[in-house]
Amino acid sequence: MKKPILIFAILSILAIIACSNVQTDASAKTVEKDIVENTKPAKSLSEEFKKYWYAGQAEISSYQLEQARYGEMRKGTAVLIYVTEDFLPKEQVKADTNSPNNIPVLKLNATKNFNTGIYPYSIMQSTFYPVADNQHAIKVSNSIQEWCGHVYAQLNNRTQFEVTSHSYFEKEADQNLLLDKAILENELWAKIRINPKDLPLGNIQVIPSFEFCRLRHQQIKAYTAKASLQKEDATSTYTIEYPELDRSISITFTNSFPYTIEHWEETSLSGFGPNAKKMTTKATKIKSIKSAYWGKNSNTDESLREELGLN
Repeated sequence: MKKPILIFAILSILAIIACSNVQTDASAKTVEKDIVENTKPAKSLSEEFKKYWYAGQAEISSYQLEQARYGEMRKGTAVLIYVTEDFLPKEQVKADTNSPNNIPVLKLNATKNFNTGIYPYSIMQSTFYPVADNQHAIKVSNSIQEWCGHVYAQLNNRTQFEVTSHSYFEKEADQNLLLDKAILENELWAKIRINPKDLPLGNIQVIPSFEFCRLRHQQIKAYTAKASLQKEDATSTYTIEYPELDRSISITFTNSFPYTIEHWEETSLSGFGPNAKKMTTKATKIKSIKSAYWGKNSNTDESLREELGLN
């Protein structure tokens, strides 16, 4: 009787080991999915950078906007809000607590508000770019609201770029995409603020801004582009040209730290069908302030909007 018992015990142990190995493999695959690339060494942050970006305040810049839409120019405002925060690499959201596993990012919330005839447009893009400047943005999201409906798209940087998009247009509807990693136009606005000397130049593959892709109903994917940098005495202008899209965007920023964005221009077709024509959207800076704006939510704080020229 002892021999069958011994054999049964050995088989049980082997089964447990086998199950353990299966769980380990599955766990490894889960972790693999949540890893973002980190192939370059992290760039060290200067004391100047730390003093400016880790003072417990955001940088808020307002812009006078001339937006091309439906073949006409519309007046409005744009705002760029830059702030540093800790980001969770797995969940890909803002961290509530300190942890050595958090990824410090420079977050950009970029907003636009303008009217088209009777109804208003509200656009917001959020980009979470590592201050280490050694990998792609960890997350990008975009939402557009107007009286016809609203659309939303989000990219998460994991093993590949995972894109989820929702739209009220039939041809776009609900989509889930997997994209090979490429330069994100959205992330370049953060890269300018961290290290403009390392901006990509020449013939490159770029995923255009999510705002552009949704407004022009273009496929979210990488397109061939040409990037150039023109330096003047006080400012530099970074330009990306997309031949296939018949579009270009130029961002002008100061040559010295903190490399503030002074204005930008975007030229592309506006309108649809035979009435479409090439037009240029322009944004010119009104004012920049530093503020812990998340605590400025009382009626008396509306004076800050006046200071920014937003009322």
